Amino acid sequence: MNDRTINIRCIQHYMYCPRRFALLELNDDWQENAYVVKANIQHQHVHDGSHSYSDSKKVVRSDITVYNDEEDYDIFGITDCVEFVRNSKGVAVNGCDGLFDIKIIEYKPKAPKNCSFNETDAIQVFAQKICADFVWKCDSEAYIYYSDTRKRVRLPFDTEYEKYDAMLKNFLIEMRKILEQKQIPPRKKGQKCSGCSMADICFAKEKKYSVRDIVMSQKGADVQ
Repeated sequence: MNDRTINIRCIQHYMYCPRRFALLELNDDWQENAYVVKANIQHQHVHDGSHSYSDSKKVVRSDITVYNDEEDYDIFGITDCVEFVRNSKGVAVNGCDGLFDIKIIEYKPKAPKNCSFNETDAIQVFAQKICADFVWKCDSEAYIYYSDTRKRVRLPFDTEYEKYDAMLKNFLIEMRKILEQKQIPPRKKGQKCSGCSMADICFAKEKKYSVRDIVMSQKGADVQ
């Protein structure tokens, strides 16, 4: 990996808000709220090894690092879960006997109300697919598992591959531009800000200008 290599988790931050992405990557700023903590707890459970097992039909592993170092991508990340499903027409997997179809499973706490999945989630999983396909020389399937509904949603990468591939490449270009220029995009307060864990850092509250406070501080008095 080099300075232009991007962690897949950063793509979702950028899609949510380019300024959020820049604050994280350039300033090392971070702050959590209830939504972040809940998601972190779920992912800790997914990555604790309890989801890994093998049987006659498949091998399931969590916490697998994948990458794609081709110039158009140069990305890496950690998958929530990968299922290696036995299939005589599948691909070989190091450390496993036999041939397999490969399925990527991303865990999310809550399903969206008005659609099957969020595009920000889909792009994240598509990036994982790009890496999985590169590592195992396959055409993997990809799913999101929503904990609240306990259902998997298959992502339409087989029919809309070009769409998601173009989106991913464009985001990576824009993200690298921010990193290379080392400039944090200006603040644009909008609908997403109220739910953002970084809101207090991004929109730092400043004390109102007060002539009285200035005069009192010059006299050495405590300002209440």
